[in-house]
Amino acid sequence: MPTYVGMPAFPDAARRAVADTRLRANLAHATTTIRGRRADAVAELDDWAALRESGKQIKDHVLANLGHYLRLLEERVTGAGGTVHWARDAGEANRIVADLVRATGEREVVKVKSMATQEIGLNEALAERGVTAYETDLAELIVQLGDDRPSHILVPAIHRNRSDIRDIFLRAMPGAPDGLTDAPAELAEAARRHLRAKFLSAKVAVSGVNFAVADTGTLVVLESEGNGRMCLTLPETLISVMGVEKLVPSWRDLEVFLQLLPRSSTAERMNPYTSTWTGVHPGDGPRDFHLVLLDNGRVATLADEVGRQALRCIRCSACLNVCPVYQRAGGHAYGSPYPGPIGAILSPQIRGIGSDVDASLPYASTLCGACFDACPVAIDIPEVLVHLRARAVEKGPRHPLERAAMAAAGWTLRSPARLALAQRAASGGRRFARRGGRIRRLPGALGAWTATRDLPVPPPESFRAWWTRTDGGRTEEGAGG
Repeated sequence: MPTYVGMPAFPDAARRAVADTRLRANLAHATTTIRGRRADAVAELDDWAALRESGKQIKDHVLANLGHYLRLLEERVTGAGGTVHWARDAGEANRIVADLVRATGEREVVKVKSMATQEIGLNEALAERGVTAYETDLAELIVQLGDDRPSHILVPAIHRNRSDIRDIFLRAMPGAPDGLTDAPAELAEAARRHLRAKFLSAKVAVSGVNFAVADTGTLVVLESEGNGRMCLTLPETLISVMGVEKLVPSWRDLEVFLQLLPRSSTAERMNPYTSTWTGVHPGDGPRDFHLVLLDNGRVATLADEVGRQALRCIRCSACLNVCPVYQRAGGHAYGSPYPGPIGAILSPQIRGIGSDVDASLPYASTLCGACFDACPVAIDIPEVLVHLRARAVEKGPRHPLERAAMAAAGWTLRSPARLALAQRAASGGRRFARRGGRIRRLPGALGAWTATRDLPVPPPESFRAWWTRTDGGRTEEGAGG
């Protein structure tokens, strides 16, 4: 599966994606369907707002006491027979997992769908060390066989339609029947037969973690197909990679998220497969369990009082399904395993605003607020986007024309006489107006600004001029009446 290194900035990637009419049709159909079903599922609960606030408060409590709960989790997992590893970054996490796999003597692993392992590029890192990772989630399998990238948190192959999937299976899936059609039942059966052999032969599995219950050391994975449960129970060794923010204090707290997540993601009242395990148990499940606790920029994000709320995310993808920008540009344009609004605030924080793509992501939004309304843990994504835009400006190089414009604006605003002169000059800009009373294109270098936005036509006179002409408004008809 390709990595995200060297991806273009969002505007460039989005421009190409928007031109793909088939992609836009696939996205529009899928997100509209998911969005409608989610709205119906949420509307069934009279206490949804209270559940949402509870989820927010629990997550904020964990983030404020993260060190305590991580130490408690390590103690409980170790006490139950598991082994805990700490990874500061992606490279360290990949080395830990690769060494654990190679210590078993195996060269193949089966994988549960995991955003954390996508984030660190685990599949590619294992391949470099001679280990093949097989994705078992159906959508992730489609993406892997197609040598593609996921484009959605919940539905990684959302940009593919049935005929695309059939072609991928015929081309890249060993044992795919020659007469395979694009009927969903046939596609699912072909995938089932392909994966069943992997499940029965694999000795090592790798998973992510949706939640970890600190006071018992219990790990939780939610999925919809049952493939994840096969990975979690059949192999002899299980390695789970978990972002350090995925904690909840107790089972009582977990209950809140087991209501929030299914309704927000798959629009279901209850998740189809919820698997939990605590350490190892002789004769039941894997004989060896390893938990890799991943930082990879999360602790640095925690230090940002505004940006840290992104760590509340439970990976439901509700924000993607309501976002007008995502619906038109798709997930690949974000240049990250985390697409959509949450990716626009999470990726620049855990990766740093050092590349063109990460510096551009905070601008991949209209700031309409639909993502905030949909978020089950009340992450104020527009607030964080504006906050990160300010950071991007501070860190990034500024164009000489921009610096000159800001200097000129400061010089003008320091003098009432100069401001009045500038306002009269601005009124002359009305001659650039087009139909609809908007300025569509400014001349010269100013045209770069209007290339992506229209300007309202300046009024014929400024408020200052009107005030002077009417003697403070008293000479207008009806003034003072």
